[in-house]
Amino acid sequence: MTWHALVVFAPLVVMLVLAAAVDLRSRRIPNALTGMLALLGIAQSFTAAHTVTPWQSILGLLTGAGLLSALFAIGAIGGGDLKLLAAAGAWLGPRVTFQVFLLEAIVGMIIVLITCAIHGRLKLLMNNSLLLATNIAHVNQLGAEHVQETGTNLRSIDRPLPYAVPILIATLIILSFGRGGI
Repeated sequence: MTWHALVVFAPLVVMLVLAAAVDLRSRRIPNALTGMLALLGIAQSFTAAHTVTPWQSILGLLTGAGLLSALFAIGAIGGGDLKLLAAAGAWLGPRVTFQVFLLEAIVGMIIVLITCAIHGRLKLLMNNSLLLATNIAHVNQLGAEHVQETGTNLRSIDRPLPYAVPILIATLIILSFGRGGI
């Protein structure tokens, strides 16, 4: 990462670190934090040292929200998680937001696998995942409410994944190694 990129992305990284710390402690991401991150992302797109153009900032915000809408609808993630990726998208634009989404899914999966392995719940995780995937595949027959209820009731770990942590890790990796080393 270049010095220029380090400076222009510093507010994004600082706010993602703050979101991860709060999410680890309380499993919630404050609306004030995600709102400020989104507004700053859009505002910085109008400056000379912008990370993306204003149009890319809006598209990035919409991309982040759109990518997580289905997971939010079935109760797999919370609203703060959706808003955090959308807010980060305002800084990153649609293409990089999609890259962060793909990488954070892998990072999140690794965290969940490690957590379940530590607590001896890998078999439960696999069974719950298979059941949820089957319900999603048959959502037309079962109804969206049934799929959402299944997603909410089938927890393999005691507390939900602090989703801000995978977003932070994925964003740092993409900013460091992706996009040609920014």
